[in-house]
Amino acid sequence: MRVPEKVAEVLIDEETLARRVRELAAEISRDYAGKCLLIVAPLKGAFMFLADLLRHLEVPAEIDFVRLASYGAATEPSGAVRMTKDLECSVEGREVLVVEDIVDTGETLGYLIEVLQRRSPASLRVCALLDKPERRQREVEVHYRGFAIPDRFVVGYGLDFAEKYRQLPYVGILRTEG
Repeated sequence: MRVPEKVAEVLIDEETLARRVRELAAEISRDYAGKCLLIVAPLKGAFMFLADLLRHLEVPAEIDFVRLASYGAATEPSGAVRMTKDLECSVEGREVLVVEDIVDTGETLGYLIEVLQRRSPASLRVCALLDKPERRQREVEVHYRGFAIPDRFVVGYGLDFAEKYRQLPYVGILRTEG
């Protein structure tokens, strides 16, 4: 696939992504053996990662989605998080795994964790494909981490900039100049 002009470089290629997703699925399957997972994924960014992760899980899993807003068309989070789509099922007494595309400042994920904790799950863990630990403003625990990445704005594999670039099969760094 041709790299779009607005993508400065490929940070994580397709093969490396696929291998790490399989490894994460194996870890999660081992940790949740004999249990049924409820996977909660924020739309829209996590959908590609979630689909690939689900294909490799060896435990029963149900999925539900939330929609949280914090970026809009900007490359910096606004700081204000709001839920624009809530879950359709109850998390009470369930083994809940949040599958997130990227953890940046921690504000969005921290907000979601607070909302879910108030709903009394049996357990609540987080699986994030990408993590930018140096950007953290709010501490959140990531139990399953795909990749720690530098503080650059990334697109592809579900991640977007102004709703563009989600379809790229790799994670690339968005060109911010020019």
